[in-house]
Amino acid sequence: MAADLTDPAAILADLIRCPSVTPAEGGALDLLERLISPLDFACARAPFGQGAECIDNLYARFGEADPHLMFAGHTDVVPVGDAEAWTHPPFAAEIAGGAMYGRGAVDMKGGIACFVAAFARHVAAHGAPQGAVSLLITGDEEGVAVNGTAKVLEWAAARGERWDGAIVGEPTNPEAIGDMIKIGRRGSVNARITVFGKQGHVAYPHRAQNPVRGLLRLAAALLDEPFDGGSDDFQPSNLEITSIDVGNPATNVIPAQAEAAFNIRFNDHWSAETVKGEILRRLDAAAAGVVRYEIAWAERPSHVFLTRDERLIDTLSSAVAAVTGRAPQLSTSGGTSDARFIKDYCPVVEFGLVGKTMHAVDECVALDDLEILTRIYERFLAEWFGKTV
Repeated sequence: MAADLTDPAAILADLIRCPSVTPAEGGALDLLERLISPLDFACARAPFGQGAECIDNLYARFGEADPHLMFAGHTDVVPVGDAEAWTHPPFAAEIAGGAMYGRGAVDMKGGIACFVAAFARHVAAHGAPQGAVSLLITGDEEGVAVNGTAKVLEWAAARGERWDGAIVGEPTNPEAIGDMIKIGRRGSVNARITVFGKQGHVAYPHRAQNPVRGLLRLAAALLDEPFDGGSDDFQPSNLEITSIDVGNPATNVIPAQAEAAFNIRFNDHWSAETVKGEILRRLDAAAAGVVRYEIAWAERPSHVFLTRDERLIDTLSSAVAAVTGRAPQLSTSGGTSDARFIKDYCPVVEFGLVGKTMHAVDECVALDDLEILTRIYERFLAEWFGKTV
């Protein structure tokens, strides 16, 4: 176990060595609880789900006064893929060339390690914060995200927890730390279209009806016309076909049906319901009463949101500028994160490490970046809780 809680590299190395591939806890939450308990965090485990779907989560709180700051993150990681393709073992936390290698190094055990180290440094320099700090750490961000942050928030709120602001430590910076703070995200909807035809011999097409023709027609209707040109705060909405499948191994058989899956990332011109309505309008127009199809919408769409809390954004931007000399871009780009759940409880922003190697073979983080991010979080804590820095 890391002996020095002010050293983010030592904390991260211990976390990486926990093989917490979704949905396995892998010892990562146990380790984190042992690390922060000496810092006087009151820790509670919040498992949700049954059997193989049971996910363990950690909620820890320091202090009782206001303001109450939440740091949110996840210790679960994506699979390593071909472990033989890694230059360094994915769970060894080896250091080479000034970087630490391992699955989760940037996404996002590194962010958690930096915040814990920053909190320990803040306490050493300033004493206990004049307020409260909580850690909401899930084991279900890289998975289906059903039994993780969303349920922990409900559970904590039912216990009377209220927050004034939150930081999610996802890797937000494209090239260098200080590039970007995420202040919102586009919404996301997934669906699957099934087009029905009539099976038959390819040599006798008049006796069959090929559903692939109809599916391509519907797909073109979704792809050809832009949904919008973007907005003041968000990039244009985009729909992507992610899979086309007929399940047909035979080359001389016209299939009976064909399916396509798609995802749309939509901006604040739309809600989940209005964008679904536009998609149905396009499909019905293209089908023209001739193409028979069904659409199945995935449950729990992600809703578009934008954080406008000036105190949270300005305090973090100030800390970034003080440490790095950069004025971070305020962005709503990228995919979804657990911030989509937190925004229903308090203002939330995202800021963490450089994300170039996340989910990749040889995921790694520069040791210098760990120190820079720790200093930013430390500065943020001091400014948030009104300390002179």
